[in-house]
Amino acid sequence: MPREQYQSKLEKLRDDVLYMSEVVTERLRMGLDALEQQDEELGEKVIAGDAEINDLYLELEGQCTDLIALQQPVAGDLRFIAASFKIITDLERIADLATNLGGYAKQADHEVFPDVDVQRIGDKTLAMLEEAMEAYADSNSDLCYSVAEADDEIDADCEAASDLVVRDLIERDELREEAGVEGTMQNVSRLLLTIRDLERVGDHAVNIAARSLYMIENDDALLY
Repeated sequence: MPREQYQSKLEKLRDDVLYMSEVVTERLRMGLDALEQQDEELGEKVIAGDAEINDLYLELEGQCTDLIALQQPVAGDLRFIAASFKIITDLERIADLATNLGGYAKQADHEVFPDVDVQRIGDKTLAMLEEAMEAYADSNSDLCYSVAEADDEIDADCEAASDLVVRDLIERDELREEAGVEGTMQNVSRLLLTIRDLERVGDHAVNIAARSLYMIENDDALLY
């Protein structure tokens, strides 16, 4: 294959990975909106859209496989293709977590724990994801480290939110009456799952940043 054609395929892979990230980011935003607004229809839309993400993943997996198998890339090109493959895997998992949010939106009552600001945590994870993909797109190693640093704040926010839910739960009068236990515990469970899933989105954003750093500088400092 002529070098120009090969480079064109590499650029297409980059563009397609970035397109997948845009779709996944949109789904995550929709999931957060559905949860905030208790919008069952929007939640269903997020869930239904997961098939599109899966199709994109399979298409890009095929591109990566073909480039490795047919072109036998070396050095920087091989790191780029390998990083792209790992990144689409993280994007697909983020899309699954967005689907979870769509499901929680169908039943959750966000008024039950008004002091827990899920949207603020969600906005931070979205920003991390966007920054990680910018690092990949622009080969910006500084942004890779910035994403990793932001994850510490996300972890702290999620831990504080979970602790707040537990403390609030202990103090609730309705839990002294059997009739109020089941509904409250269902809301608690959904909220804790939401917090956990947002923390995982942050973890996947760090994975993307780590793979991007390895791609850019052959540096595995952020890999774990």
